[in-house]
Amino acid sequence: MFDILDRQTTLTRNQKKLALIATWAVCLEFLDYFLIGFILTFVSAPWELSFGQSSFVLLSSGIGAIFGALYFGRLADRIGRRKVFLITITVFTLATGALVFTPDDPQVGWLYLVLFRVVVGFGAGGLYVVDLPLVQEFMPAAKRGKVTGLVTSAVPAGFLVGSLLVWLLSDAIGWRGILVVATVLGMTVLLLRLSIPESPRYLARMGDAEGARRSIAWALEVAPESLPLAVPEVHEQRKVGIAQLFKYRRSFWVSTLANLGIQTGYYGITLWTPTLLVLVMGIDPAQSGFYMVFITLGALAGRFGLSFLSERIGRRRTGTLAGLGAAGFLMVAAMLDHAMLGGLSVFFLIMIVVYFFGEGGFAVVGPYSGEIWPSSLRTTGMGFAYGIGGIGKVIGPLGLALIIGSSNLVKPEVAATELVPAFGYFAIWYLLCAAMFAFFGIETKDKTLEALDRELESQRREPSAITR
Repeated sequence: MFDILDRQTTLTRNQKKLALIATWAVCLEFLDYFLIGFILTFVSAPWELSFGQSSFVLLSSGIGAIFGALYFGRLADRIGRRKVFLITITVFTLATGALVFTPDDPQVGWLYLVLFRVVVGFGAGGLYVVDLPLVQEFMPAAKRGKVTGLVTSAVPAGFLVGSLLVWLLSDAIGWRGILVVATVLGMTVLLLRLSIPESPRYLARMGDAEGARRSIAWALEVAPESLPLAVPEVHEQRKVGIAQLFKYRRSFWVSTLANLGIQTGYYGITLWTPTLLVLVMGIDPAQSGFYMVFITLGALAGRFGLSFLSERIGRRRTGTLAGLGAAGFLMVAAMLDHAMLGGLSVFFLIMIVVYFFGEGGFAVVGPYSGEIWPSSLRTTGMGFAYGIGGIGKVIGPLGLALIIGSSNLVKPEVAATELVPAFGYFAIWYLLCAAMFAFFGIETKDKTLEALDRELESQRREPSAITR
């Protein structure tokens, strides 16, 4: 019955429904990252927050996401994808709702924000690493990379939704009202996902062949009785845990270092780009917001473009191209920072290309981090890789601050003369991502998840697999 699923050439309404709901969930996760910056603009001055206090508020959800990815990824391999997803969206939504009741007392308020932002991140980190594998396990092999890559396009869409909420509603309902809206939106995901069944791959692994058949029948929109009951032989271990990941060394290093490389490069440069536009182009902050719209569109185009490319030329080549493209164009931007082309800043134009490759690479790295683990460890492995990669949200800006000697560790301010060493720092991380795909990557294009299970099991038994 898995063969029937993998031979599909077009998606059913239920499969499209699952992909759209997953996209909406990821959109809301990253909407939260946008909103905290908005909240700080309202409270930092009245509360007289120090730089350190503001930094804790900004970084708290990222720290929570690291632990959420690790915890919920492992839990989803133990008790099921559906249950854990519903738990993560519930945690995420309730914690967002709790922020509405942030005390007005500055001494308590900022600590309250930090605490619940950690909880928000904890739920959001788990949501991402469970959502993508669940979608993967319902999709045919020939469309798995494209569909899950497109799901990740919701990340810039989350920033867009946040911008619209602030623009249209902030004057009328304030920051607490915006959080109420975000909470209601989170509840819509919870309600929509109640109708999605458990992953057929998980059910088959647990020995529930009939349940797996019902899930596949739901995806294909056919009667369960019309499908054969047989399931493929699965070579995997019943034991689930972080220690098991080290037995698949190639998967471990590729997924972990690719995530660390792309997240460090991306989150470091993203925090800095609006300031750089002001510095290099000589414009005011309001104008930088206008130019950021086009850079964000470049990022969105990258998500879409590399999602489709991963199905055409494979994950390894696309991941390598993303890392090399981001690293190379970063250095070109640093060296041509004051050049002009037809009245437009070359720096601005190249940054659009940087975001195309740098953010577009997430459309490959995220789904790929689920594909290269066996079914029994899919969410555990992806959760570990994504969680460790989340350290990049800290060492990206921190490393830059140390290089240029800035006291601002969250959003370092630099002079134009420091662009080459600064961009070189980020380029190294993107090159790490490219190297993992190019030299150690496992090609997953057009392979069923069952075929990948067998391939990974074979490589696990070969001590030299990581070096080949």
